[in-house]
Amino acid sequence: MLSLHLFIFIMALQIGVVGLPNVGKSTLFTALTKNPVDINNYPFCTIEPNVGIVTVPDERLEKLAAFSASEKVVPTAIEFVDIAGLVEGASKGEGLGNKFLANIREVDAIAQVVRVFENDNITHVHDVVDPGRDIAVIETELMLADLSTVQKTIDRLTKATKGNDKDAQEQLVVVERIRDALNAGTLARTVEMDMEHDPTAVIVREMSLLTMKPMMYVYNVTDLDAPLSDDLAVRSHVLLDVKIEEELIAISREEAHELGMETHLPDLIVAAYDLLGLQTFFTTGETESRAWTVQKGATAPEAGGAIHSDFREKFIRADVIAWDTLLDAGSYGAARESGVLKTVGKDYMMRDGDVVEFKV
Repeated sequence: MLSLHLFIFIMALQIGVVGLPNVGKSTLFTALTKNPVDINNYPFCTIEPNVGIVTVPDERLEKLAAFSASEKVVPTAIEFVDIAGLVEGASKGEGLGNKFLANIREVDAIAQVVRVFENDNITHVHDVVDPGRDIAVIETELMLADLSTVQKTIDRLTKATKGNDKDAQEQLVVVERIRDALNAGTLARTVEMDMEHDPTAVIVREMSLLTMKPMMYVYNVTDLDAPLSDDLAVRSHVLLDVKIEEELIAISREEAHELGMETHLPDLIVAAYDLLGLQTFFTTGETESRAWTVQKGATAPEAGGAIHSDFREKFIRADVIAWDTLLDAGSYGAARESGVLKTVGKDYMMRDGDVVEFKV
C-alpha cells in the first residue's frame, strides 16, 4: 500500500478573517487551523492576530500521487489571519480600531464573518442580530479609514501639481475619483481602472486602501438550507455553521458520518484561494507530487520561478499537459505519442490544473 508523507508548501498570501465581536471569527479560525485560540463571550478577546497555515484541498493532487506512486504529497497552502473584532468608531480609534486597521492593511484579501444565527446566550454587540447592518458597520469603518488616507494623498499631490508635476496631476485625478466613490458610500475597488497597466495605478498601490482589497462574506448560520435575504445572497459568500465545524474537530470522520455531520470548510478554503486570484499547477513523479501556486495569468517562466529562480531566469521550454489528460493517457510516453503532451515556450499562459516539467 502506498504510504504518503504530507508536506506543506507555504504561500505568503494571507486572508484576514474580520467581523464584529462574537460573530464566530475565532471559532472559525480554530476549526480551520485546528489551532485553539482564546474564545470568550466578550468583545476584544482576540487582541493579537493569530496566523494559521491551511492546506488547499485538491483531489487532483491525490490522483496524480496515486498515478505516479509518489513517496511524498505536497499540497499548496494559504494563510488565514484571525484579526481582533471591530466595533463602530474603529476608524477613530474606538475599541481596538487602530490595531484592527493596521492588521487588516497587511493582508491580501478579506473574509468577513457575518452573524446570521440567533442565540440568546451569545451577546451581540448591537443587541439585535442584523447581518445587513453589521456588514454596513464594518465597511463604513473601512471606508472612513480609507478616506483619511486618500485625503492625505490628495493634499500631497495638490502641492506637487503647483510645481507643474504632470505625474502628480494625472495621479490626482485618479485619487479624487476614489475619494468621490468613498464619499458616495461605495468601496474603492468599485472604481474601474487597470491596476496592472495604468501608470497612475502606482499611487493607488502605495495607499494600500482597505476597501481596495478583494472581499468575501462568510455567513455563520445554523441552517445551511435556509434561504438568505436578497441583500445577502447577491454578495460573494460561503455558508458555514461555525459551531458544527468546531465540534467536528473533536471527532473522527467515521463518527461524523454516523452523526450525519459534514464539514463545509473546504468550500471556504477553495473560495479564499480563488479570491486571492490564485491557480494551481502540478509536478509529479515517484519522489513527490506537488501542487504549486501562481497568480492567474502567469506565464510558464513565472510558474517555473515558483519552483526555483533558475527555472524562470534560464527558462527554455516546458512540457505541459492537463492533469486529467495525463491520467487518461496512462503514462507520459503514451501522452507524448498521442500528441497531448505539449512543448511550450516563454509566452505560454499557465492554466489551472497543468502538469509541468520545466527544461533549462
